[in-house]
Amino acid sequence: MVDAIGRRRFLGYVLAAPTLVAAAHTGWGSAAGRPESLQSAQLPSPEITEIVDLNDMMTAAALPTSNLIAVEVGPAGTVSFALPRAEVGQGITTSTAMLIAEELRVPVQRVRIALADARPELVFNQLTGGSNTTIATFTPIRVAAAVARHRLLEAASAEFAVPTSRLTLENGVVSAPGRGSLDIGSLAAKAASARVEPVAVELRQRESFTVIGEPHSRIDALDAVTGRKKFTLDLDVPNALPTMVCRPPTINGTVGSVANLPEVRAMPGVTDVAVISTGVAVRARTFGQCIDAVRALRVSWRPGTAAGKSDATVLDELRAAELPLGPRPPLTRSVEGTFTFYFRSNSALEPNCAIADVRADRAEIWAGLKSPIVAQQTIAAKLGLPLSRVTVHVTEGGGSFGRKLFFDAALEAAEASQEFGKPVKLMWHRADDSRQGRTHPMATSRVRVTHAGGTVLSYDQRHTSVATDLGHGLGEIITATAARLPVGDIGFSETFFQLSQAMPYDFGANSRLQAETDEGFNTGSMRNVYSPDVTCARELVVDQLAAAMARDPYEFRRAFLRDERSRAALDKVAEVGGWGRPAPEGVAQGIAFHAEYKSVSACLVELDCRPETVNRPIRDGVAGPRVTKAVFAVDVGLTVNPRGLEAQVMGCICDGIALALTSSLHLRDGHFLEASWDNYFYTRQWNTPLQLEIVILPNTGDEPGGAGELGVAASMAAVACAYGRATGTTPTSFPINHDTLSFTPKPTVPPIPPSPADGRDHVW
Repeated sequence: MVDAIGRRRFLGYVLAAPTLVAAAHTGWGSAAGRPESLQSAQLPSPEITEIVDLNDMMTAAALPTSNLIAVEVGPAGTVSFALPRAEVGQGITTSTAMLIAEELRVPVQRVRIALADARPELVFNQLTGGSNTTIATFTPIRVAAAVARHRLLEAASAEFAVPTSRLTLENGVVSAPGRGSLDIGSLAAKAASARVEPVAVELRQRESFTVIGEPHSRIDALDAVTGRKKFTLDLDVPNALPTMVCRPPTINGTVGSVANLPEVRAMPGVTDVAVISTGVAVRARTFGQCIDAVRALRVSWRPGTAAGKSDATVLDELRAAELPLGPRPPLTRSVEGTFTFYFRSNSALEPNCAIADVRADRAEIWAGLKSPIVAQQTIAAKLGLPLSRVTVHVTEGGGSFGRKLFFDAALEAAEASQEFGKPVKLMWHRADDSRQGRTHPMATSRVRVTHAGGTVLSYDQRHTSVATDLGHGLGEIITATAARLPVGDIGFSETFFQLSQAMPYDFGANSRLQAETDEGFNTGSMRNVYSPDVTCARELVVDQLAAAMARDPYEFRRAFLRDERSRAALDKVAEVGGWGRPAPEGVAQGIAFHAEYKSVSACLVELDCRPETVNRPIRDGVAGPRVTKAVFAVDVGLTVNPRGLEAQVMGCICDGIALALTSSLHLRDGHFLEASWDNYFYTRQWNTPLQLEIVILPNTGDEPGGAGELGVAASMAAVACAYGRATGTTPTSFPINHDTLSFTPKPTVPPIPPSPADGRDHVW
């Protein structure tokens, strides 16, 4: 049997249970249980990511515990699976249901996907990030479903007294010619096992797929649009009352003293008020009463970790930390660029929130968490409880983009509940997340490309940023796998940087290095992490290089891209977008390419920078240039759900437009000026493309590549390149409108600004 295990046949287990429960075996693809790319690639290689990338590392870390996640067939004929990842709107519950349906031959509607509670035994297999979920779970989930299919057919064979080769399993029904049929529910108990048994199975091949690769609507779509879908704040936990926190006026400030605690405790609806590590927590009957109490508190604050800092001072510190570029070879010409990327908010659509019920001997937490094991460990330590006495439930989240890798609200809720001795339903205000939440670090990126004649000789990039916090668990994965990585012991962030960035062009000798400064900010891995900034800087310099060599930007890229797959993506956007078509003065096209995690992408945009567009009136905002058309081509190897991939890319394009044109935080005197989304300019309806076309290219592989973050970098870079061509000036700081403050900053004391005027005044 061991000899038969390979690329097509896999080993799984039937677990001991009263009904059918099946799990995968670990270690496929190589004796060491690692992705094949870690074993077969040879050094030296021109690109580290051709040997191993961040996704390979995360997948390898997850493999040893993949046999602990199981598919269960119930007596009602439904199939259940507890997904050890977080659904935050990206659609992984749907794609997971499709994988199970494909191998088990049941309708997708009969697959029930729940989110697993924190399970410490899963170690590195319960971290959601880096576009890794579908890649890491693709084979284990299918193997578990195939084992279940195998056992169901064996049970049906015994019932019908015919060999399994004569049986068919389709739509959840096993049929035997001339003998009738049985629903899988009636076979679930018969297919169960009293002990763990190994089972060899063969997975369905791409040519026979009927579910994978077909467009499928979200399995939770109806519940989402009808209000039946349950998020954290929708849960009815007994006696968990609304709770909010009065926060400091500067980043990470702390409470000195509170002048009026008794007065606030006596306010209508207020049940509890107490000082906690992040401010003053207030528990009341309603969130409105919490807001009133927070606004009434008179707190003396100690300075925070970024006291006195501003955009200008942080930029000075970044420049002082920049690593030198490599030497320019003699007798060559060079193109150089220096780019600045300001702080950006990582606030998701759903407010930061959590429910906590902490008792003397135990605690129970509910929250949308992408790193629930680390959350459980940190909360247990904070409360002084054994890990086994802290239960962490993962709820579906309304957005994340990296924000829910951090569990600030869950930790805060646990602390408040312990202080009050009562359950709490804690929610951050929008101003809280803008001013005290996680931000994408401010950064600079310097690029030098040398060339002679028609040859590009070298490419050097030095990226410098405020430190990205990797304390959500990825740092532990890097530590655990460091000995197997071809980058040596270079630290958390540099390992992350090197394994997530790739040079797609044949630009001779190329190097990229990263440096960080520790500025005392709350940072996080916002969607696509380093790639938007790094790719934007690179693609702008590629445009300048093409101009210096008298080449068309599209043709130049095409000539230097490394492989046909990449060229196919670039060719498609050029074709569909009509690259080079005539445009009025002030309107231009931009084109860009980005590859990561076994996937490739290209984007073409048309940007209108004419005065009548740039200066169009927008209430309480800066209009600026507008993307009128966007075309995006994507190849992820194997597409599981084209409809889901299209939705992901659509969101990525909006992210990229925002990062290029409008989306940033302004740091002044130790705090950010933005206080909600009314003055934080993510891409709005008035700045989304009038024409949008997403082209999913034909499958080029048998396994999926990364998709969740893929589209941001190329989109941002294409917009930046279009701006340079439309205005004749290469942009060097992002977003482009950062220097224009279009709103009057709200006060920091009290920390929750007054509500705006009646919104009906602005309804058209």
